[in-house]
Amino acid sequence: MIFRCALLIGMWCLLSGAVSLADGTAPKLEYGIENNIAYYDAAALARADEYQKQQSKLDVYYPKGAKGFTTVVWFHGGGLTGGSRYFPNLKDQGIALVAASYRFAPKAQPPAYLEDSAAAIAWVLKNIGRYGGDPSKVFVAGHSAGAYLATMIAMDPKWLGAHRLSNKSLAGVIAVSGQMTTHFTVKKQRGDTAPQLRPIIDEYAPLYHAANEFPPICLIVGGRDIEFKSRVEENELMAVTLRNLGHKKVEFYEMAGLDHGTVEQGAMIVMRGFIQRTLQGSDKE
Repeated sequence: MIFRCALLIGMWCLLSGAVSLADGTAPKLEYGIENNIAYYDAAALARADEYQKQQSKLDVYYPKGAKGFTTVVWFHGGGLTGGSRYFPNLKDQGIALVAASYRFAPKAQPPAYLEDSAAAIAWVLKNIGRYGGDPSKVFVAGHSAGAYLATMIAMDPKWLGAHRLSNKSLAGVIAVSGQMTTHFTVKKQRGDTAPQLRPIIDEYAPLYHAANEFPPICLIVGGRDIEFKSRVEENELMAVTLRNLGHKKVEFYEMAGLDHGTVEQGAMIVMRGFIQRTLQGSDKE
């Protein structure tokens, strides 16, 4: 599906509460938070330097006492060079949220940030059941560079394969203004000296891994007149390519009136609906 969403319609949905993940008839849930959880195991941490140990942490926000709930693993943006973890605006929705940190360039070289992202997702798949969550209902998502990381882990099976897990076990991936060609920071670190906007599609590009055998995907961008240059077109190309390859669960949204930064909040509206539709579809299969 391809949608070009008017901002006013999206704001109406947000204000009216028309899209919510929580069942309005269910009792109000109490939520807990656990912070600074190391997502690498003891053996990996024993080999890690101090910087990796510092960055390889995550926080978990979860509904206490609930069972079988959905989880969204969220990666922040920052061009792969900075930023800090935070929970997306999906609290009090009856789901768990996991905010993960990762190593940054230039201190870390590729594929360090991809390895970290995969390790964080692997930790969630292996441990969310302890909180009451359903490991078959784990979505990976992020904004900008975080969306790039989430999409790479969901589309290239080798990253979760290193943890003896399959990317097909993910419920879905949600990319908010993510780069679908090779990320400009990755290009630079690998020696490319061409202009930033010259696209490369190699093993570090989500587009390189386009196929029909990975989880449902939702691509969300701002309006093409004010978004990051080429970002809308790259995501549109990804959506078209996936459908042409036979992927049947692809959604693309262009949110007019929102730029690269503000699209994150607008995307929360779309994310709720995508998660609901994906889970409902899974129940019918």
